[in-house]
Amino acid sequence: MNRLAGIITANYSTDDMGILTEERGIASMPFGGRYRLIDFALSNMVNSEVDVVGLIMPYKYRSLIDHTGAGSEFTLDRKRGGLNILPGTAFGISNRGSRFTLRDIRNNNIFFERATEDYFVLTASHFIFNMDFNDMLDYHIKSGADITMAYTDEIDICHQANSIQIENGVVKKINKGSWPGQSTFIDTFIISRDLLMKIIECNEAVDYMDFFDLLGQEIDRYNVRAYEFNGYVRSIASINDYYKVNMDLLKEDVYDSLFIDERPIRTKVQDCVPSRFLPGSSIVHSLVSSGCNVEGTVDGSVIFRGCTIEKGATVKNSIIMQSCVIKSGAYIEHAIIDRNNVVGSNMTIKGTKDNLFIMEKSGKKR
Repeated sequence: MNRLAGIITANYSTDDMGILTEERGIASMPFGGRYRLIDFALSNMVNSEVDVVGLIMPYKYRSLIDHTGAGSEFTLDRKRGGLNILPGTAFGISNRGSRFTLRDIRNNNIFFERATEDYFVLTASHFIFNMDFNDMLDYHIKSGADITMAYTDEIDICHQANSIQIENGVVKKINKGSWPGQSTFIDTFIISRDLLMKIIECNEAVDYMDFFDLLGQEIDRYNVRAYEFNGYVRSIASINDYYKVNMDLLKEDVYDSLFIDERPIRTKVQDCVPSRFLPGSSIVHSLVSSGCNVEGTVDGSVIFRGCTIEKGATVKNSIIMQSCVIKSGAYIEHAIIDRNNVVGSNMTIKGTKDNLFIMEKSGKKR
C-alpha cells in the first residue's frame, strides 16, 4: 500500500500575470512549448507513486479541466483513488503568499477521510521542479517531524514566496517574501493526515487563513523540519517570472534538471505531425514544438505547437503560443504572443527584457 496521498492547490491567483490569466488560472498556463504548469505537480505525484491525488480547482477552471480530464494522461484514471477534482474557495485566492487556505482543506474533508494513506504531500501548482516525494517522506519519518517543509537556497528573488529560518534542520520562523541569501519554501510539505485534520478542526473559526500564516504563529508547538531540494526550481507568479523560466529552458543544464528520463513530465497528448523547417529558415538556440512550419528566423525563442513562421519573418527572444501565424516580413522581439494570433506582414512588435510586449488570445494589444 502506498504511504502518500497528494493534494495540489491550483486555486492561487495573482494580478501580476496580467492579461495572460484573464481566461485561465496560473496552473493551466502553457509552458515550454507543449506543457502546462500543472503538469509538473501532477507528474511529481505520479512519478513518486502517489496514486490518490486531490486537485483543488481555481475559479477559472475550464482550461484546467480540459487539460487534465479524468487524469488518463497521468495514469490517474482508475476505479480506486486516482485524480479527484475538488472545489476551491469561490473566486480563488488573491492574497500574496496564500496557497493552502484552511477553508480549502476543511471543505474537502471527505477526501481526507476516505484516503487510507497515513501521510499527505501538499504542493502548489505554480512552482516548476522535478522531485521524488518518497525521499522527502523518508526524511520526514526518520526525523520524527510533525511537518516537513521543502526548501531551496538556489532560487532567484521571489517576493511572493515564503522564506524560512532554519536551525539544525528545524524551522524556527516563517517569513513573508524571499530574498537572495534566504531559504525559500517551495510550497511543498508533508504532514500526517491525523495532524492535518486536528489542526483544521481546532481552527475552524479562522478557516479563511493560510495554513502557514497559522503555523507561523504556532511554530513552537510543532516539530517542523526543513528538507532541502537541490534541483532546479522556480516560482511563476508574474509575467516576468513566466518569461524568464521559459527562457531558462534554453539552458542545457536547466532542461536536463527538469526533464529526466526516469521521472518524465507528462502532459495531454496532442497528435501532431513533425515540424517542417523549409529552405531559408534559420533556427538558433530555440525550442520549436511539433506541427510547426518555419521558413523564417527563430532566435532564442520558445515556439509552441502548430505555429507558422513565414519567409522573411523574425522571432527573437520571444514566446509564441499555440497556433499563431507570423506573416512574412514581421519582426517580433521580447514579446509573448498568446495562442491563435496572426501577426501581419511587415509588422514590428518590440518590447524589452524588462517591459515585455503582450498580445492576448483575442488579438488585442496592450
